[in-house]
Amino acid sequence: MGVAVLAYSGWLLEFFLPTGISPVRDPAEALLTGPPVFRILLAVSGVAFVLAGPPLHRLGPVQWSARLSSISVSAFGVLVLLQAAYPERSDLLSSLLSVVLVGGVISLILWWPPGWRALAVAGLVVVLATWLAVVLARQLDAYEGVFTRLQLLVRAVLYGVGGTYAFVKPAPRHAHR
Repeated sequence: MGVAVLAYSGWLLEFFLPTGISPVRDPAEALLTGPPVFRILLAVSGVAFVLAGPPLHRLGPVQWSARLSSISVSAFGVLVLLQAAYPERSDLLSSLLSVVLVGGVISLILWWPPGWRALAVAGLVVVLATWLAVVLARQLDAYEGVFTRLQLLVRAVLYGVGGTYAFVKPAPRHAHR
């Protein structure tokens, strides 16, 4: 998950590389048509998310909501790979990424313990708020760059929180045979 989140945050390099893309007006997805480093990092993050799903599947409890969480991580990775391969479809793929993330966060709410569950609920609220902000910014043609970058940041933070939970939670106890 760490590699996935780090590579997914590769858009931050726009502040250090000349791109000609406005971080205020232009959506973050426009970076995918700029220097190749952005598409490469997005593809790396997609592969890392896909590969993170199966180990997370084994770490979570054996219930459908926990399984949905790990499946949503891999599904997110597949969509990220598609976005890297087809940047011209980024609007649609970004919306699908939000749908998958919302589904994944809802599944976390259903099985995480209370303290962590509160983080997931807060995360769900922030995901929905940033998604709405992106939609409104596109409709109003104002600050789309700011809100799409905020959306990327929120996604990375939420996956970072999920990865942290997987790392610090106690290992499941197995019955002796």
